[in-house]
Amino acid sequence: MKKHILLLLIALALGLGACEPEFSNPIDPDNPDVSAGEADFSTYVAIGNSLTAGYSNGTLYLSGQENSFPKLLADRMKEAGGGIFSLPLLEDDKDNIGGLKIGNTIIIPPRLVIDASEKQVERINREPTQQLDIKPGPYNNMGVPGAKIYHLVYNGYGNIANLPAGRANPYYVRMASSPDASILEDVLAQQPTFFTMWIGNNDVLWYATSGGTGTDQTGNPNVSTYGPNDITDPGLFGALYAQILAALFQQNPQLKGALATIPDVASIPYFTTVPYNPIPLDDATAQALNQAYAQYNGGLQAAYQNGLITQEELAKRTIQFVPGRNAVVIEDEYLTDLTALGLPSIRQATPADLIVLPASGVIGRPAPGNPNLIMGVTKPLGDRWVLVENELAEVRTATHTYNQIIEALADQYNLALVDMAAAMEKLVSGLRLEDNSLYTADYFKGVETLPNLFFSLDGVHPNTKGYVILANEFIKAINSKYGSTLRKYNPGYYDSDIWILPAN
Repeated sequence: MKKHILLLLIALALGLGACEPEFSNPIDPDNPDVSAGEADFSTYVAIGNSLTAGYSNGTLYLSGQENSFPKLLADRMKEAGGGIFSLPLLEDDKDNIGGLKIGNTIIIPPRLVIDASEKQVERINREPTQQLDIKPGPYNNMGVPGAKIYHLVYNGYGNIANLPAGRANPYYVRMASSPDASILEDVLAQQPTFFTMWIGNNDVLWYATSGGTGTDQTGNPNVSTYGPNDITDPGLFGALYAQILAALFQQNPQLKGALATIPDVASIPYFTTVPYNPIPLDDATAQALNQAYAQYNGGLQAAYQNGLITQEELAKRTIQFVPGRNAVVIEDEYLTDLTALGLPSIRQATPADLIVLPASGVIGRPAPGNPNLIMGVTKPLGDRWVLVENELAEVRTATHTYNQIIEALADQYNLALVDMAAAMEKLVSGLRLEDNSLYTADYFKGVETLPNLFFSLDGVHPNTKGYVILANEFIKAINSKYGSTLRKYNPGYYDSDIWILPAN
């Protein structure tokens, strides 16, 4: 790919501007029909992670921050008496490339784009322009990409000296009021009259996106023993969530706000785009592969006959290819260990397994270090490429418990509840809005899908239209709870902010 290839917005490159409906979306601060109701929006602070920061297309960039759901929400609040809403803007990122650098070292990669020549998604071939400059806050948008629940109360999470050891976050380093401040302390310093809090996604998501390479820490409240991809103990999650709310309400007993639940990972394209059975085979190739696995299958029969595995596990582990589409072969550490018999813990995937989005770039290709083996066929996909059904169950159990905690605390403190779990679930089959427009959770499947796509190219975070829809979900819950009349947005007024590199 040429280094200096021109970037075009997809609306310009492919003429999609005509597909975008024309809507006026004026802001009228003097609109007499807009009211705060029982809420006080004068000092709004948003607490959260990448979804709160405006992260999109695999990174954080300037226009993503400016179209984050808290910024959109704050603009509507301003019509009802809301005050200034400050953000830790990436001001050097004028071209919206995203990413971060320290000197000449790229520490956060730039945004994802569509390569029209290769018909695939890839990182843009440009270096970030944004240095990790420190601009002490606090800011009204306290969304820190990568933050988990316990990071909100950790002093030193914004200390650049802690970066090499992985105990700091470069985005919070930029915005912390001091190196030893915590996110919660910076929130409290602003004395909010209204807040939103959407936290907990990363406490399960990192485990899921890693293919379950971490550990389920349920029952272990000792954060110091956690790895980066571990599932946070629900007991610890609940205790910290309650601690944060208690601190906020101790400062302001009249505080109003909105809490958001955690979506199921199976509702996002990162886990739903790559099918479990993407291997096309003709009859001759299927027979040859069955012959190659005959010894393995025979070993399984011997293990069953000797009582080492059940008939159910025998059927689950037996590898059989047929003409047509076939399931990939995967590793599964939850299978009975038969390595003493020389049998690996492998099987073919089922619809209950989730193949992660990056696996699309390796399935069916030669294995690294051995071109005679084919990934997902004669070389099983490793743990990081698949969230197997047992791991998915662990994620869902933790997510369900987190959401029960969030719902109970919203009720205890009389806060608005934004059911993002339900909203994301609707996207799986298509979310139809009040204007009859339809938005989907489908990943990029061609240019024609982009105008109605909710997600960005990373398969996890929304695009601009998606963030507008999220802002509307918050507005709906806030209006319902507090009797306010904040105006919703029309997503059709916004483009998707997905870029394409034109074909050579």
